[in-house]
Amino acid sequence: MTLGGGVASPNLFTIPSHQAFADALVAGLMRRAGGDAMALARGLVLLPNNRAARAVTEAFVRASGGGLLLPRLVPIGSPDLGEAVGAALDPADGEAPPPPAVPPMRRRMILARLVAETQKVDAAEAVRLAGDLARTLDQLLVEEVPPQRLCEIELGPELTEHWRRALTAFSVVIERWPRELAAAGLIDAADRRRILLDRLAARWREVPPVGFVCAAGVTDPAPAVARLLRCVAELPQGMTVFAGLDRALPDAEWDALGPNDPDPATGLRRRSIETHPQFHLKLLLDRMGVARGEVDAWDEAPGDAARGRAVANALAPAAFTGKWTRLAEDEREIDGIVAAEFATPAEEAQGIALSLRGVLETEQRTAALVTPDRALARRVAAHCRRWGIAVDDTAGRPLSILPPGVLLLALADAAAQGFAPLPLLALLKHPLVRSGEDRLAWLDGVRRLDRQLRGPRPAAGLGGIGGHIGESEWWTGVVPLLAPLEAVAARGEQPLGELVRTLRETAETLCGDALWAGPAGRAAAEFLTELEGEAHAGPARIDAEGLAAMLRTLLDEVAVRPPQGGHPRLAIYGQIEARLQSADLMICGGMNEGVWPGTPAPDPWLAPRVRTALGLPGLERGIGIAAHDFAQALGNPKAMITRSRRDASSPALASRLWLRLQAMAGDRFAREHDVEGWSRALDEPGMHEPCARPAPLPEPRLRPTKISVTEIDRLKADPYAFYARRILALMPLDPVDADPSAAWRGNAVHDILEAWWKEDRCAVDALRPRAEAMLRDGQLHPMMRALWQPRLREAIDWIAAEVFARAAAGRRVVSAEGRGQIVIDGITLSGRYDRIDVDADGSLAIVDYKTGKPPSAAAVRQGYSLQLGLLGAIAEAGGFDGIRGRAGAFEYWSMGRSKDGFGYVATPVDAEGKRERIVTSEFTSIAVRNFRTAAKLWLTGDEPFTAKLVPDYAIYTEYDQLMRRDEWYGRE
Repeated sequence: MTLGGGVASPNLFTIPSHQAFADALVAGLMRRAGGDAMALARGLVLLPNNRAARAVTEAFVRASGGGLLLPRLVPIGSPDLGEAVGAALDPADGEAPPPPAVPPMRRRMILARLVAETQKVDAAEAVRLAGDLARTLDQLLVEEVPPQRLCEIELGPELTEHWRRALTAFSVVIERWPRELAAAGLIDAADRRRILLDRLAARWREVPPVGFVCAAGVTDPAPAVARLLRCVAELPQGMTVFAGLDRALPDAEWDALGPNDPDPATGLRRRSIETHPQFHLKLLLDRMGVARGEVDAWDEAPGDAARGRAVANALAPAAFTGKWTRLAEDEREIDGIVAAEFATPAEEAQGIALSLRGVLETEQRTAALVTPDRALARRVAAHCRRWGIAVDDTAGRPLSILPPGVLLLALADAAAQGFAPLPLLALLKHPLVRSGEDRLAWLDGVRRLDRQLRGPRPAAGLGGIGGHIGESEWWTGVVPLLAPLEAVAARGEQPLGELVRTLRETAETLCGDALWAGPAGRAAAEFLTELEGEAHAGPARIDAEGLAAMLRTLLDEVAVRPPQGGHPRLAIYGQIEARLQSADLMICGGMNEGVWPGTPAPDPWLAPRVRTALGLPGLERGIGIAAHDFAQALGNPKAMITRSRRDASSPALASRLWLRLQAMAGDRFAREHDVEGWSRALDEPGMHEPCARPAPLPEPRLRPTKISVTEIDRLKADPYAFYARRILALMPLDPVDADPSAAWRGNAVHDILEAWWKEDRCAVDALRPRAEAMLRDGQLHPMMRALWQPRLREAIDWIAAEVFARAAAGRRVVSAEGRGQIVIDGITLSGRYDRIDVDADGSLAIVDYKTGKPPSAAAVRQGYSLQLGLLGAIAEAGGFDGIRGRAGAFEYWSMGRSKDGFGYVATPVDAEGKRERIVTSEFTSIAVRNFRTAAKLWLTGDEPFTAKLVPDYAIYTEYDQLMRRDEWYGRE
């Protein structure tokens, strides 16, 4: 056919998957135009989306070899359809244009408000549900299902109460939605698109265009699209060109796909096979009212048709896969397709990047990765950047993971959590905050704040932070930046617009214009402008916590696509962007079940039975479209499919598409062993040299000459940890916003008991009020207060009663929380006691408080946990001011549980050494002897500081990473 000729039957064509669609389309159009350059310029090409229009434009550039007047390229899936088609949509009689489409954000907000009023959910959940509702509503509009059909559905008893409630709520929203649109003078975008397409078809039937019209690569089976494609095919110079329509599929398989007519006897309708890659094309042909036999080949261009036939066989309906065993050799041939299987997603990304880089070794060759897994796409792009290769991911990245989106989410989270330490530091450390000349000074202040916020959480709010860290000029300058948002967030539920406005102003105050720079910054600015402008249409009230959740939902849906500028011969596509694209090497990545094809998203509004009764697409139709994308990608000159045997958290199953191809091809399923091996080899060191147990040997002059009684156990059991702490001076930091630890609880109790002795002189009725005051401290975590309060009260009462009972027997407290030291063999031994009593016989009793379980007698016998004995030795040598005498008792007063409640006394000694305890009179000499042995080895001697020397008593793990414990522990 020529562009100037006319035919009676529809002009229907297909370009098979083994041909590059855009290049074949352009070649055919140029051949049909002959040498008339203006014939192309007068033409109109209808395409599915903007990416397809770009692909066809690039194909024209490649084919022209010079200057060329292009036809108009119109993406009929574009929201600006009317503006794109232009004058061709203006009806001859001057009919008024349809009302404008409702802006997407306004639509989301209105639907969220209706959902919140109907379902009685909070604003954030309403916005999430509104997204699902909008998709279901669009399907009703696209399939041209009148809302009245909802009322006509007969609900059987098998429909659960949950689905009945959801359907009732959906019906109420659908009933109110048209009134909302009418009041605003707007219509749905899907409705407007249908009206425009129908008007265009009517216009062309009445007055055919002067030039040719070609609808190419459109696979959307919507009724309005089908009517337009039928109209185009019947125009004198019209052509409808399908992508990958399988004309060779056996009639039995084609007819089995559906849609099927009801059975005359039972009235039941057999389910369509919507998961098949040809189903949506068959549905489109049925709605166009044409048969598959009416579709001709576009051009007989070279290509591997045998491979395309083999792929089609592999994707046959389940009922027909038995034919695989009967297929001839050429019908199972998949030359040009290789598979690569990797252990992990990281290894898979590295293998794909190596394959892309390998293509660049040959001039003019091109390669592309197609994957629905955006994390895999980002990893591949990162690997390529290591080699100085920039590859554009045309599917884009969600704004929520880009710097401006992360900043907005961090700001919302900080406000929602009352500027708690973790979200506050995440916000203040963000790279956009104070970027520029002031950045270094700002980071110095943030790092100081980080150190000050280590440990349990301070009181809520900016004031709580200030009270916790004390005087800070830097923090004084930060508070005014965040105070407006804190004040607004403190109001609780309020209009959404006020919260969004304050969030935007605070973000701009922190970041300046840097926040809005670049594609991501512009996307963030547009998003906030739309949200703030349409907030009045949304749910009436929302709080700061709801705003954070709402922003996360909405920002996840905003895709930011990179500007052009990547490598001209490499590309990374999403599945939609890859349609109609071609490359010398096409890589299909992420071929795992749940990824390609993806798991169908459930519809929370309409039960599957209701969707079927309404004639809506099944949730699994997306699997068939993913299979069609897969088949199209395998039609490129060379194709590689890849998968990893596990995902980020668990083993993964191979995609059903992978398994079908493998099962059908058998031993022809070639593996790309080279790429698999290279990917592993890049990370293999070649040889492993096990790390030896650390045993540093510092010079004697560098060894400490002072040590506390609590460090002796660390020195003996884990000398390396002592070395790291005392010689390297590497002190572990508490986590930020940490739960109160055992050490923290111990310090709190010691502070109470110290004040009880020094200020109240151990008055029995004064201890409980001090404990109550500590429990009321705003810095105490509420969970800890709830869990610890009953135990602490009972244990504190026990301590007061026990002290009183012992005082009645002649024992008195002489000092609490004191320090002292003595010199032994040139080493200063220091210690701090919790309490020292004097018994009736004048001997000293050394008391140590424990909030948990005290050391065991077995540990003491092994030469560990000798702190009480060493404190007794210091006391006997007069190392504590005002205290001197013989140590006759050594006691742990534990606040742990006993058979009688909370609180008991334990001791590691016995006057006669009963129950395998140390004899009381020998305890201090044994402790000193053990200390001298340790000091002689590590402090005054030349013994190496060996890591985990006695693991059973090396209970602390702060330095395990520094000593690289996992690399050597257990090899001995």
